[in-house]
Amino acid sequence: MTVQSSTFLRRVLLLDAASSGAMGLLLLVFGGVLAGLLDLPAELLSESGLVLVPFALAVGFLGTRARLSRVAVWVVIAINAVWAIDSVVLLFTGWVQPNPWGYAFVIGQASFVALMAELEVIGLRKSAAAVPAHS
Repeated sequence: MTVQSSTFLRRVLLLDAASSGAMGLLLLVFGGVLAGLLDLPAELLSESGLVLVPFALAVGFLGTRARLSRVAVWVVIAINAVWAIDSVVLLFTGWVQPNPWGYAFVIGQASFVALMAELEVIGLRKSAAAVPAHS
């Protein structure tokens, strides 16, 4: 099922894309520096950047569409939710031992990603079901 995407949903998707892309590039370019500042593994940061860049491109593409697959938007929401949850769970696994700045970084980005997911849910609710074209 497709929806006629609301302006709100398109703007949230574009914000998600821009912020994910910016974070991805930051982690790719400055992952080593950030690793030292945050006491987080450089590999974790750079691999996260490698995941975020294509995600940002896909979400950015969605944000430019007037009609969207409801499933595609729910996939973005689910990915954001899993990212946010996994980020917080990571702090309790013992796999990483960040310093206080590292904790703040992980919790801050997880909170922002959770906010994006919530705003995308709101945007999806504001979007009307698309009326199929008649031949």
